[in-house]
Amino acid sequence: MNTEKKLIDCFEPVEVSDREILNTPNSNFTGITQDSRKVLQGGIFVCIPGEKVDGHDFIKQAVENGAKLIISQKKLPENINCPYIVVKDTKFAMACLSAIFYKNPSRDIDLIGVTGTNGKTTVTHLVETIFKQAKIPCALMGTLGSRFSPEESYAQTEHTTEQAPELQQKLRDIADKGIKKAVMEVSSHALDQHRVTECEFSGAAFTNLTQDHLDYHITMDNYFKAKSKLLNLLKSDPDKNKYAIINADDRYLSKLTGLIPKNIENVKVFTYGVTNKANITAEKIEFCPEGSKFICKTPVGNKKVKIRLAGMFNVYNVLTAIGIAIAEGIELNTIIKAVESTESIPGRFETVSTKPLVVIDYAHTPNGLENVLEAAKAIVPAKGQLICVFGCGGDRDVTKRPQMGRIAENLCDKIIITSDNPRTEDPQQIITDILTGISKLNTTKIIVEPDRAIAIEQAIVNSRKDDVIVIAGKGHEDYQLVNNEKLHFDDREEAKKALRKIKK
Repeated sequence: MNTEKKLIDCFEPVEVSDREILNTPNSNFTGITQDSRKVLQGGIFVCIPGEKVDGHDFIKQAVENGAKLIISQKKLPENINCPYIVVKDTKFAMACLSAIFYKNPSRDIDLIGVTGTNGKTTVTHLVETIFKQAKIPCALMGTLGSRFSPEESYAQTEHTTEQAPELQQKLRDIADKGIKKAVMEVSSHALDQHRVTECEFSGAAFTNLTQDHLDYHITMDNYFKAKSKLLNLLKSDPDKNKYAIINADDRYLSKLTGLIPKNIENVKVFTYGVTNKANITAEKIEFCPEGSKFICKTPVGNKKVKIRLAGMFNVYNVLTAIGIAIAEGIELNTIIKAVESTESIPGRFETVSTKPLVVIDYAHTPNGLENVLEAAKAIVPAKGQLICVFGCGGDRDVTKRPQMGRIAENLCDKIIITSDNPRTEDPQQIITDILTGISKLNTTKIIVEPDRAIAIEQAIVNSRKDDVIVIAGKGHEDYQLVNNEKLHFDDREEAKKALRKIKK
């Protein structure tokens, strides 16, 4: 890297093994990583304490692989000969170091962050489509992967929001290609773990906040505080365009308007909603099998909108994207034309078949499942039934399992409870947890089938042409996590197999 920044510019060290290392230009290093297996000759290894493994245990491997410097939270063992810097928080240090190493790329682009429990993927794709309609290049980063334009395939990523070194490198690639806009999903984990700490955002959009990740955040208040950190990352330059897009109908997010830091000047705030007073609203909402339509009222005019996305949750997603686009100064006709042209996002209320109607969705939270099932229920023909196949992930918040069972029981005519990503948990125990939320264990309505492939086949083969089948939980994922293995499994593939058996 060609930069004059020194390591001393990144953070305040607690202890340094070799003071001279602090004056070493970052250009003398080949890269930064928290994975000892990915250390390059001449690279920097950052020891990150994790839930299951501690990076400090892999210092020796990192040095053997060529690490030139170790960033840690404790002094290195005497038998390891490598310069090191001890810091209070290696996650924070890694974020600072990564941003400087890649020459603070977020300062060279307009970075838009979208956070919330549900809707991030749909909103970012809507924004990408709007920029394309406006003939403005825009990169995208999120759950499905990253890409420089809608015409490209996704480059797969390990997390919804990447670790700081990978994220800053991607942002540098975007800036170096001359792309001036980028929209990215920002997870609560990324905000809490400093992955985005040194990013400077032009826009911060908040979709909703409902129960999820409480195995990590413990309380909803902690979850809210993590999400709200995105406001602190808006560009501090008073001459730069910056804005916040906030859901006025969400009881948590509606508080955000009073939390914008005073040192960040001239932030434009746009609220959106359906039930509460907001800058951007949807009125006269109607749903049909082809999607939804409504009248959108905005500060720059009102328009009739007809989208190909079903459900009230997608009305909110569209309002979020419209808010971002208005804040970006895009003309309203261009915005509406773009959102009306958007078809389903992979794994988000994605239609696999029409008779019966088979829908694949990523819904894996109580609110997400409720939203999807309500949207599906609204389009069930008079003679049809609503059938849902779902499970819950292992090693995650157990309190949402009975809630999801209760929601499915209340909204569906038939449910098949199965495995999702059991990880290291017993799939049967996860199913038992779900069943505790169901009031009547009617065997004609409630079916238990731990094998997800068989569960999907049962739902489809035993259905009628007017039925609507929702296969929830995994969406775009093409794998299943069982113990420590990642096995190929795709809900769409399994649904298509079952549909072929009907035709026979």
